[in-house]
Order: sequence, then C-alpha cells, then structure tokens
Amino acid sequence: MANIYDNAYDLEKAIRNSEEFQGLKEAYEAVMADEAAKKMFDNFRETQINLQQKQMQGQEITEEEVQQAQQVVQLVQQHEVISKLMEKEQQLNTVINDVSRIITKPLEELYGTPEEQ
Repeated sequence: MANIYDNAYDLEKAIRNSEEFQGLKEAYEAVMADEAAKKMFDNFRETQINLQQKQMQGQEITEEEVQQAQQVVQLVQQHEVISKLMEKEQQLNTVINDVSRIITKPLEELYGTPEEQ
C-alpha cells in the first residue's frame, strides 16, 4: 500500500507542474515586473488581509472600509495585468477545489449527505 504522504507530495508536484499553476506563476511574475501593477496589487492584498483580520477578530467592518475595498477591487480589475493574474488564480482554485472534492469523497460516502440520512 502506498504511503498517503508520498501520494500527497506527488499531488503537490502535479499541481506545481500543471498548466494552471504555470499560468498563474507567469501572470504573477508579470505583475511583479510592472512597478505600477505591483504597487496596486500590493495595496489590494493589504486591503484584503486587513479586512480578513478584522473579521476573524470579530471587529465590525465599517461602510467606509467596504467602499474603499470596492474601489480597490474595481481598480485592480481594470488593470489588464492584474486582471489576468486574478483569472489565472481562479483557474487554479477551481482545480484545487475539484481535487479537494475528490480526496474527501471517501468521507462523503462514509457519512453521506444530510439529505440521505
């Protein structure tokens, strides 16, 4: 029987070598090579992290913070290089979610879904 950790490392290598990850890596490098895009992307990530931290700490997010975050997102989506990065990230997330569903299938089959019980 194969060691499950060896399989996990094989999966990690497969993801790293996948078309989706390679596309994401290229898009990320393009953003990092463009000073204006990098600055805008860093601001976007900082805004995202700050809001997530507030949420995790149970702090209320103000309407002003929501509006500021929406403005940052709109700017980022309008920037072609960053928009491509976000598209590639979404493609890789889809793959990872699909893989997660596959590897958790034994638990789903064991416990069933609430509708089946």
